[in-house]
Amino acid sequence: MQLKSVHHIAVICSDYEKSKHFYTHVLGFTIIREICRAERNSYKLDLALNDLFIIELFSFPNPPVRHSQPESCGLRHLAFAVDNIQDAINELNAKGVECEPIRVDAYTQKRFTFFADPDGLPLELYEEVD
Repeated sequence: MQLKSVHHIAVICSDYEKSKHFYTHVLGFTIIREICRAERNSYKLDLALNDLFIIELFSFPNPPVRHSQPESCGLRHLAFAVDNIQDAINELNAKGVECEPIRVDAYTQKRFTFFADPDGLPLELYEEVD
């Protein structure tokens, strides 16, 4: 098997319109396609970042709650690279999104912080500065 890349990340949300707004208006993803699956009372929204397909946002009626903290067993978080972490935090704060205090990776000396989507999915900003 020769894996070429990550194709997409699937996220199930509890409030489709709220999550759609968050990922498109707050984080700036663009919509590739939106599919209403009436037979399942569900939506599927394909989202891109910088013209690269990356997230499938799903809605389902009454999805079960999943424990999702950064130190939980399983998928830890979804991280986004930024050039200036403080500018990104300021932009998120202006849109009503709170971020944790900035941390510094002891090994790389890179700065990062965590915030959450509307369902509490842990998201990270990771500053990529040379």
